[in-house]
This record gives sequence, structure tokens and C-alpha cells, in this order.
Amino acid sequence: MSVVVQKYGGSSVADASKFRLVAERIMRTKKEGHDVVVVVSAMGDTTDDLLALAKQISANPDRRELDMLLSAGERISMALLSMAIRELGGDAISFTGSQSGIITNDRHIDARIIEVRPFRVQDELARGKIVVVAGYQGVSYRKEITTLGRGGSDTTAVAMAAALGAEWCEICSDVDGVYTADPRVVSAAKRIGVLSYEETQELAESGAKVLNAQAVEFAKEKGIAIYARATAGAIPGKDPSLDGTIVRKLAPRLPGSVVGVASEKEVLLIQSRKVSGLLRIMDDFGCPGKQLHISSMARDQDGVTLVISKENLHQSSKLQAHLTQHDPVALWNDAIGAVSIIGAGINASHNKVRAGSQALEQSGIRYYGLATSSFRVTWLVDREKVEEAVRLLHGLFIESKEPVVPLE
Repeated sequence: MSVVVQKYGGSSVADASKFRLVAERIMRTKKEGHDVVVVVSAMGDTTDDLLALAKQISANPDRRELDMLLSAGERISMALLSMAIRELGGDAISFTGSQSGIITNDRHIDARIIEVRPFRVQDELARGKIVVVAGYQGVSYRKEITTLGRGGSDTTAVAMAAALGAEWCEICSDVDGVYTADPRVVSAAKRIGVLSYEETQELAESGAKVLNAQAVEFAKEKGIAIYARATAGAIPGKDPSLDGTIVRKLAPRLPGSVVGVASEKEVLLIQSRKVSGLLRIMDDFGCPGKQLHISSMARDQDGVTLVISKENLHQSSKLQAHLTQHDPVALWNDAIGAVSIIGAGINASHNKVRAGSQALEQSGIRYYGLATSSFRVTWLVDREKVEEAVRLLHGLFIESKEPVVPLE
């Protein structure tokens, strides 16, 4: 039988009644003749609640101890879901990340999967069981419990699908796919039927919450199709894009089209004249940068501007104090957010950069920095202006259907 991997997010397992609905969907998949592996997130807001509790104990909690704490949420979910499946007559067994063979590097809070050894999963599938795996977690080569960063259950699912040679990987949540913008911010946002790996990865890196960037990286490397769908939706049919979003190698649109607008409110901008010193401190605190710009700030001295995400930064006050002590000239800006437009080939000319910048300026939205890639243009704006900027850029580039090729 073909193997199918399904991942269910925290909103899909927020309470006992939702566990039963998920279990029923899993059983329908099993009855269609598939071997089923299920990856599950922590219930509802459990991860946020555990993190808040840790912050009550310590303003700067140790990263290893955070992993020990936060990984408990998924272990609760996996056991409860396995029980729910058994109540419906299914035969299920639950595994932690380490039991299922998720091997990571030695970083805490934002570890990366380096290998999957799914021997126990394969053994139980051969016995006809449904295997429920705790997402978001693994074990390092030093036998330390690690977590994969926010949204890491997606990564668990895709990595497991790759290791098992799964037919497809389904990411289920309370939304029915990936939208052109957050529908809670932009009422005119539309569901995107098909996305390329590159577009999806840029959307995820830029703050879109439906799929995890590392998960898309795994899918791209292994050529696995990802179906982003609503938990309440049907099992994927002949055309999965009809009621969800399918992520695959190629998307049916012209290069230069803006496919979506993404944003991230919680980012930090740090500037310093001590390039190597700042980067060393960032590594000491385990803070990877989202954007890095090095330029001459003085005649005999280079300067560095670094943008980092606060999502996996849980020692911000300690980091700021350390920077102040070792680099008194460092600028710490904790009042900005990032807004990005995404699409293949959108920077073949500077038209999108000019149009977006002009629109922001005319609307009185100041931007502090700008960065581009082959698939993305990002503006740094005041945090309280992020949603206004998202609506503005969505209207300009998606709702107005701006021509792909400039007419001027």
C-alpha cells in the first residue's frame, strides 16, 4: 500500500471534540487503502502558554531547558490522538520525535533535521498500524532533545514523507490553503491553487504562517508534493488545487507576477561598526540573521546592519545587555516589522521596487531598509504600520492586476 503522511496543526487538535474529528479523517484515509503516518502539533496555544510560563520563571530561559519544556506539548497530542483513533476501532501507536528517528544537529530551539531513520515507523506500518508522530521535535547526535523552531511540525511531516517515500504529504490546519495575504488583514485575499517550491519558501521566510520554510526545502530536495488543506476538507482528489493549495516544482503563472504579500511584525534591526564582533555575539546567542548588509560607515571602518526574527529569540534582554557592554555604538531597533511581495522573477527589473516604494512614501509609511532576492522584495517599516502596508501592497500588486511587463 502507498504511504500517506498527514500533519495536523494545533488549531485542529485544540480540544477533545476536535481530536475525534481528526481521528475520523485519519480513519477515512486508512480505509481508502493507504498506510498512514500522522504528525501532530501541540494542542491549541499550548506552546505559547508553556513559553509564557517559562518567561514567568526566567526572563532569559536557557535554550536547552526550553526544548525540554516545549517538546512536552506534542507528546500530549500524540498520545491523545492515538487514543482517539483506537476509540474508533483503529490500531494506532504514538512515537516521540526521537523514537520515530528524527535526528537533528546540536542546536536548541531552532534545530535542523540532518537525517531520518524511520525503522520503528516502518515496522509498525508493516503491522498495519497507524503511526502518530510528535511534530516539532527530534534528538541530536548527542542524544539531546531538540525542537525545530516555530512551525517545525511541518518539517517533521515532510522529512518523514521523504524518508518513507510517501505518495504525498498533507498539511492540515484551520485554513483551506495558502492565501495571497493574511485574510484577517486583507479581506480581498484569495486562495492560491498552485505554488512553486521557491515561491512558498519565500512566503514562509517572509512571515506567512501556513507552511514552514525548512519543510518546503525538504520537499523541493526530494520532489514531494505538499497539499495545504483544511482539516475539515475532503481527502485529496484528482485535482487537489480545487479545495486547497498544492506546492510543487512549477507553478502555472508568468515570471514577474506577484503571487502574495507576507509580513512579520516581530523583527529586530541591529546596526554596529564592529562587524566580526556583532556576528560572533549573534552566533553565541544562536541568532541567525534574516538579512545582512555590510557597508562602509567610516573611512577606516566597515559597518554591519543585521535584521533578525524574534520568533525563536527568547533571550532578547540578555542579548541587548551583552551588546551594550561589548559594543556601545550598536543601534537596537525593536519597533519595526517587515512586509514582502513574492513572485518568481519579480526583480528582473526595478519596476516592482520603485512602484512599491513610491506607494509607501505617498501613503506616509516610512521604510527603514529594503532587501531583494530573485523572488522577493522586502521593506522594513514601523511595526504599527505593517498591516496598513500589507493592504496597500496587496491592492497595488494583486488586486489591481498590475501588468507583468511595465508599459512605460
